Amino acid sequence: MDSSILLGSLGIACAGMLVAERLGAKVVLSLKFKGDIKRETRWLAQYGQGACTVVVAGLLVAFDNHRMRYGLTPAGLLLTVVFGTSLICMLFKRLLGRVRPNRENAGRFLGPTLRHDNSRESFPSSHSAAAVSMSVVLAHLYPQGTVVFAGLAITCSVLRYVMDAHWPSDVLAGVGLGLALAQISCLWVTS
Repeated sequence: MDSSILLGSLGIACAGMLVAERLGAKVVLSLKFKGDIKRETRWLAQYGQGACTVVVAGLLVAFDNHRMRYGLTPAGLLLTVVFGTSLICMLFKRLLGRVRPNRENAGRFLGPTLRHDNSRESFPSSHSAAAVSMSVVLAHLYPQGTVVFAGLAITCSVLRYVMDAHWPSDVLAGVGLGLALAQISCLWVTS
């Protein structure tokens, strides 16, 4: 599928979910996992986060240190894109101040703040954005692994919703943001 069609579809789906959420549609899950399933889902939900990204970058340094445009290595590209995506998500979160599900003022956008407050840092999902950006970069570098990388990003993103950490629109916005930023970055270093 063409990226612009995918990004447009994600934008439309996100806008639709924002409206449904605002109108009070029952879109929040309250699933409780136990034992091994709880541990495994928490682990998978960290795909694309700091420690995972650093470990993957270390593997890239060990196994593929070729130079791309601007002298970037695969590890440098991965670290720049994933951490850059996370930083941009943080800026949006602090600017918009959306309250997470099952909290006081759930779903409301409370506006800008400089202070960290996890309860009002829901939109967009930075876990989803980072997971998708990591998978896009890895798929760009190693196309033969695209299905695995996409599966990990989708699993992480779905878990952010299933684990009741985000609204569906937060996840969709994170996926779209991660996809757009990673694709632009990959085009920038390869064209």
